[in-house]
Amino acid sequence: MKGKYLITTDGWFLAPDGQEYRAVWGEVEILEDNVLGLKTNRNSTNWYAKVGSQQTHVIVAGCQIHYAVKSEKKPSAEKSKMTNGEGKNYLHPSKIFFAE
Repeated sequence: MKGKYLITTDGWFLAPDGQEYRAVWGEVEILEDNVLGLKTNRNSTNWYAKVGSQQTHVIVAGCQIHYAVKSEKKPSAEKSKMTNGEGKNYLHPSKIFFAE
């Protein structure tokens, strides 16, 4: 994997801005299991994706990547329209962390 990707994770994660996100976008670099200073066993993931710049990046375990969409163009950060159970619309903030 080389280039910029929009990666959807299996679980939510907390970013430095205090918000919860379910996806991250940025330049991807694949790392081996010793990047965190430990050796994983056979029951753990053995690779990671570093997404973003040297200054701001997220390291996602390979087993937590649900989808990876190649996208050199930055995805929209606009709020999306959601509908609650009563049929009322509301705007939902973007859940993409931009690691640039």
